[in-house]
Amino acid sequence: MPKTLPAGKSSPGFIVGILATAGIASSLTQTMVAPLIPQLPEIFSTSPDNTAWIITATLLAAAVVMPISGRLGDMFGKRRILLILAIPLILGGLVCALAPNIAVMILGRTLQGFGSGMIPLGIAMLRDLVDKERLPAAIATVSATLGVGGAIGLPLSAAIIQFSSWRVLFYFGAAITLIVVLLILKYIPAVGTPSRNSRFDWPGAICLAIGLICLMLGVSKGSTWGWGSAQVLTLLIAAVAIFVLWGFWELKTASPLVDLRTAAIPRVLLTNIASIFVGFGMYSSSLVMPQILQMPTEAGYGLGQGILAAGLWMAPAGLMMLVLSPVGGRLTSAKGPKFTLVLGIAIMAIGYAVGPLGMSSTWGLLVTSLVINSGVALAYGAMPAIIMGAVPRSETGATNGFNTLMRSLGTTSGAAIIGLVLADMTIDFHGVVLPSEAGFHMTLWLGAGICLVAAIIAACIPAMPKPKLESVDQPEQLASAK
Repeated sequence: MPKTLPAGKSSPGFIVGILATAGIASSLTQTMVAPLIPQLPEIFSTSPDNTAWIITATLLAAAVVMPISGRLGDMFGKRRILLILAIPLILGGLVCALAPNIAVMILGRTLQGFGSGMIPLGIAMLRDLVDKERLPAAIATVSATLGVGGAIGLPLSAAIIQFSSWRVLFYFGAAITLIVVLLILKYIPAVGTPSRNSRFDWPGAICLAIGLICLMLGVSKGSTWGWGSAQVLTLLIAAVAIFVLWGFWELKTASPLVDLRTAAIPRVLLTNIASIFVGFGMYSSSLVMPQILQMPTEAGYGLGQGILAAGLWMAPAGLMMLVLSPVGGRLTSAKGPKFTLVLGIAIMAIGYAVGPLGMSSTWGLLVTSLVINSGVALAYGAMPAIIMGAVPRSETGATNGFNTLMRSLGTTSGAAIIGLVLADMTIDFHGVVLPSEAGFHMTLWLGAGICLVAAIIAACIPAMPKPKLESVDQPEQLASAK
């Protein structure tokens, strides 16, 4: 039976605040280098193709660590693994800040990518730390940090780069993570019952890691290497073959990394599939809107904003996720997480559908991004609630990590597809190739279509009469539909 919070310990609200800050510290690493990308080839005296690995390495490391860290959290304690994941996040920031060349910089960014497992573990910990009445809102708040970190990261990074050395950016990120570690050590107790009797599935972890690297590398590099190139085709075919072998192994082994029988529960399976499309929808706006804001006004549709100004215009939309997350939690408590998920995706679709109307002004884009991110806030808070309401406590970390991985696959696929569309639909602007207005319209309509598909999938998720999230004062195992 799981432990309850010891008397005199921190309030649930304070605990949620600490875990949300941990999530923001982790998600900051995904966007903090965005304003620095144009300068990287000059900084390290290398080609743009080489500096692109600074982003790719982080994505690959994050994809590998999320399901593995979730399973380790279930086995050895979520708080312990959360603290362990903070170590490479801090070290990676210091390595990047001191990097003398591109190779060391890529190493540092890889280490930072390993810290991405902090968010799903933080969400899973809430089941042991927060009572059932507050749990939906708590889940929504911590889950929202996936977007909030990005919203804060862009203008903050741009400001630091503009007014100080780019190396300060990484010192700052490491300092924030260190503060989070100290807060967790002091205020968050080690609760829950680790399942140490089971063995860690090393063959499954290695096989999944190789498959994910092949898949993510093939998708992220498809537009650069060519989708029909031998490298990309080999990677994608290898990924499929490895995942098939991994699936057979997971079904056979006694202590799987990911229990595929649990993953096949309709509520879990359909939520994970919907998560891929929602991740696509979330990332598309954060990729398209800053480009429109920074496009030169002479092009006829650009808004001529600098990097810092563009980040400031985008920041309110990300902060909206944090503001709306408690609302989503209350909505989940009243109507159930499925209702909140479908509503959130529908709002995202509406935002994308009216997006072309807002492209002509900064305020129009601000309203569009506010609508889209309002939907993201509801959807991102509901998905972990559905997952945790369908699986036993002993699998909370692993299933949350796998769900976060599905969202990451969606964002990676979204970046690849949006990049392909914008690269194909261009104009010649005084000898410079720029994405066309029609290309931006197409990406927004594509976002609306993707969200429509996600809404249909989410509507098919078997509903629960009420949220049945197992929490600190509800120790009984949920009756899952296995």
